[in-house]
Amino acid sequence: MAQVELIMPKMGESIMEATILKWVKKVGDPVEMDETILEIATDKVDSEVPSPVEGVIAKILFKEDDVVEVGKVIAIIATEGEAPADLAPTVQEMPEAASNGSSNGSSNGSPKPAEVLQPAGVPASAKVAQQAPVSVGSSKRFYSPLVKNIAKKENIGLAELEQVPGTGRDGRVTKKDILAYVKNRGASVGSPQPTVGSPVVAVSQAASNKAGVSVSGNVEIVEMDRMRKLIAEHMVMSKRVSPHVTSFIEVDVTDIVNWRNKHKVAFQQKHGEKITYTPIFVEAVVKAINDFPMVNISLVDNKIHVKKDINIGMATALPSGNLIVPVIKGADQLNLLGLTKQVNDLAARARGNKLKPEDIQGGTFTITNVGTFGNVMGTPIINQPQVAILAIGAIRKKPAVVETEYGDLIAVRQMMFLSLSYDHRIVDGFLGGSFLRKVGDYLEAFDVNRGI
Repeated sequence: MAQVELIMPKMGESIMEATILKWVKKVGDPVEMDETILEIATDKVDSEVPSPVEGVIAKILFKEDDVVEVGKVIAIIATEGEAPADLAPTVQEMPEAASNGSSNGSSNGSPKPAEVLQPAGVPASAKVAQQAPVSVGSSKRFYSPLVKNIAKKENIGLAELEQVPGTGRDGRVTKKDILAYVKNRGASVGSPQPTVGSPVVAVSQAASNKAGVSVSGNVEIVEMDRMRKLIAEHMVMSKRVSPHVTSFIEVDVTDIVNWRNKHKVAFQQKHGEKITYTPIFVEAVVKAINDFPMVNISLVDNKIHVKKDINIGMATALPSGNLIVPVIKGADQLNLLGLTKQVNDLAARARGNKLKPEDIQGGTFTITNVGTFGNVMGTPIINQPQVAILAIGAIRKKPAVVETEYGDLIAVRQMMFLSLSYDHRIVDGFLGGSFLRKVGDYLEAFDVNRGI
């Protein structure tokens, strides 16, 4: 009888583990190819794991709420006939290090005993009673990263979150529950709030934070959550691996601003899409990459990997305040309308926490718009294993010298700074500076007579 191992998938380049939210299938259940077996969550994406084959669930190796490293076997699927009788249909208890070593808040205290999952047809009396969910900080309820992200955004403390009724398994608060609570929260009177003298525990973006008290009492000590630790490690690694150099240019984007202001209403009426500046910037970057393909590379073991595909990552703000980088695949194959649709779709799904794992993988070059925060320029850190990242500053009206056939004039223009951070191991100043200048040239040469 053939057996297939179901592996915890990799959800992104910086994601090393995921939380099992729910087993949709149980031991003994038949599954079809691509049918959902379980639901998982990271600090960035909630996703479903489909079956790679048709068969029967023979073993489930992890419990719900367990945090599992990517690449680990989480279940066994028997591909011929029924599940073999000698395979005990139980969830194997994980070693203490695996149960307690995560920082997502689901591992405080001792690990709970393994839950026994019975195959179909076994009487309810034969099932082993399930224990209460592992506590999160001082909470006895499990909260998924998505729920905690929403709670963080809405400034819902743990004491208030504990009062939210949950419709999920074991009373778990689902996304639907927390959104419904937030919707009715403003109209409610006397919402439960921490009382004077009670401990106040902040719900983190990806996991509960353990609050501490300083000696003076004037400093709150908050433990970094799992997502922040991963981001910190990735940033430190990038600075350690790549000697960063940042170049700056100032670009006149008056023609782009005027064109967009003139056509944005008609564009939306014709195509059903809002035209923002981002697809125009992406278009210019793609053209410049075609001129300078050596910025669309990665360096692996002292070997240069030149990417034939141009996949542009765009840093997008999440409701929690964190950033995620969905990727526009094959950006060089899309016209302005195609880029607009991709940008709008990815941004909307990012804000709604509906991105799929493949949406944040495969980027070859990244753009981050620091202008959305009101910043005029920035020095971004390279998103490894890429070798360059472009920061776009805020567009502002400024007096500038304009060359005309009648001589130089000073006029009010729409100006913007671009900054490019690049890996000086493989991208030298000539290449980095020339590429950045080429992006600016394409933006300044934008055709004001362009149709929609």
